[in-house]
Amino acid sequence: MRYPKEVVLKDRSEAVIRPLEKDDEAMLSRFYAAIPENDRWYMRHDVTDPVVIQKMIGSIGSGNVFSTVALVDDRIVAHASLLMRGQGSNRHVGRLRIAVLPGYRHKRLGTWVLLDLIQYAMDTGLNDLRADFVVGVEDNAIESARKLDFFKVALIPEYVKSPRGIRYDLQIMVKRLHRTWADF
Repeated sequence: MRYPKEVVLKDRSEAVIRPLEKDDEAMLSRFYAAIPENDRWYMRHDVTDPVVIQKMIGSIGSGNVFSTVALVDDRIVAHASLLMRGQGSNRHVGRLRIAVLPGYRHKRLGTWVLLDLIQYAMDTGLNDLRADFVVGVEDNAIESARKLDFFKVALIPEYVKSPRGIRYDLQIMVKRLHRTWADF
């Protein structure tokens, strides 16, 4: 795949998608610090912890994680990761994580970075992609994934608990991959 990729957003503004780089640590920290707490509580890791950011940067080139960032004016506005296992019964499955700054949501930036990761997964020979969503919190992301042929494989009732003690369902969605876009 060729990088950087320039994309035009719904509002006709532009962003550049490229792989996460070792020198991006400070920018990535600022990105996650700008994500409101009510959009971070359901993330798998505390992305405001410098150790977590260092691990993200340290995983570059490991082969188990491929991360991209979307930039506007030399500022990260989205971060996307494809997590892969090199062995085991689910080595054919990649797991997706995408975060977009609130000011860049509903502009199709999330769709652009998702399409980029789908292409990367196809190029690396993965068969399936998995994404987990908190129902009632990430409903727009669920709908966007559905439009790209992700389908619900499981709903775990009241699995996720907010800092205020409110329980939410976790929806697991999967997309089956093809070798080329023409196979759809």
